[in-house]
This record gives sequence, C-alpha cells and structure tokens, in this order.
Amino acid sequence: MKPGKGAAFVRTKLKNVETGQVVDKTFRAGEKVEEAVLEHRKMQFLYKDGDNSIFMDTENYEQTTIGPEVVGENANFLVENQELSVFIRKGKAVTMELPAAVMLTVAKAEPGLKGDTSSGATKPVTLETGLVLQAPLFVNEGDKIKVDTRSGRYIERV
Repeated sequence: MKPGKGAAFVRTKLKNVETGQVVDKTFRAGEKVEEAVLEHRKMQFLYKDGDNSIFMDTENYEQTTIGPEVVGENANFLVENQELSVFIRKGKAVTMELPAAVMLTVAKAEPGLKGDTSSGATKPVTLETGLVLQAPLFVNEGDKIKVDTRSGRYIERV
C-alpha cells in the first residue's frame, strides 16, 4: 500500500505451518523476510493405526506415522492406497494437501422417498470413512460418489 503521506508498506496474513495460527503483519517496503523451507513429498496413505495414520513415501518406500494433529479433518477423505502431498519441515510432517475431489463408497444410505419434494431433494448418506453428507435421493448403498475435499460436498455419482 502506498498511503498519501509517508513510506509504502505491505500488509500480509502469515500462517505458522507448525501451529496453524494466522497473524496479520505489516512490513516496510523493501524489507527482507526469511522464507520457510518446506519439503514437498508425494506419499501414499496405507492404513490407520489407532489415532495415527501410516503413510509411505512413493520415492523410497519409507513408512511414516503421522498423528491426528496433522491429518485433522483430512481423515474424512483418506482411503487406502490414496496418493497425496505431505509437506515436511525439519523432518516432521506439518501439513498435507489432498486432491480437489476423491471417490468414496457409500456405506449407508436410507431409501429416498419420492414425491414429497419439488426439486433438488437430498438425504444424509454415510461414506466408508465415516463422513456423513447430503446426497441426492438416487444415491444408494454401494455407489461410488465423488466428494469435494475442500467443502465436503457431494459432486456426482461415478
């Protein structure tokens, strides 16, 4: 920003990759900032072991245990053998990035009642990961559906 009076400055929002905390910070124009070094690795989700999740590095086949504090809400979208990006700082996983959409199987779905709606009717369905979301009436148990990982919403039946 260049105010009418005084020197220019830059307003930013910074996120601490280890704690997830977001802070607003203002820098003077031309001020140097040290960049956080994050190592990006492609990993494959293998299985859950209690609260922890076990991942395998796709380059060297080394297995890594990642705790629930890093996996967080992403656990609702993890299925075995799924590949995703894991960001590592100082040898410790700090965050992960899922694909924009994942294919999940419907584990439980009530039969849809026809005739009581005018358009766009939905019903709650439970997926193989335990996630419950709203899906159209035509979705049944055993169907594979595509789910948006950013919003947790139904996209389409596959």
